[in-house]
Amino acid sequence: MKILVVDDSRAMRMIVKRNVSQIEPDAEFLEAENGAQALELIANEQPVLVLCDWNMPEMNGIEFLKVLRAQGSDVPFGFVTSETQPAMREAAIAAGAQAFLAKPFTGEAFQELLNGVV
Repeated sequence: MKILVVDDSRAMRMIVKRNVSQIEPDAEFLEAENGAQALELIANEQPVLVLCDWNMPEMNGIEFLKVLRAQGSDVPFGFVTSETQPAMREAAIAAGAQAFLAKPFTGEAFQELLNGVV
């Protein structure tokens, strides 16, 4: 299972990867620092899941998701973000996200996210 983790924080990408690895030990990870990099990786690597932060430079998470869906991609997409406002959650779902996980998160919450989108 190839999973793309998109976050401008290297430390947070490592935390997300560690949590997912505990649930999916055979997962293979791709990493991007922003939505623009992530779009390139998706075109070349075709991951089965995207886990993305909201706030990033160059292209934030919601912009990335909108471009991705406009390109016709239906890859499962989950936000892993510190943004917890209901309006942002609603915007994410309306744009095509299947999951929205607030930081800080638990292993159980990650299990639920993966069960819901993969």
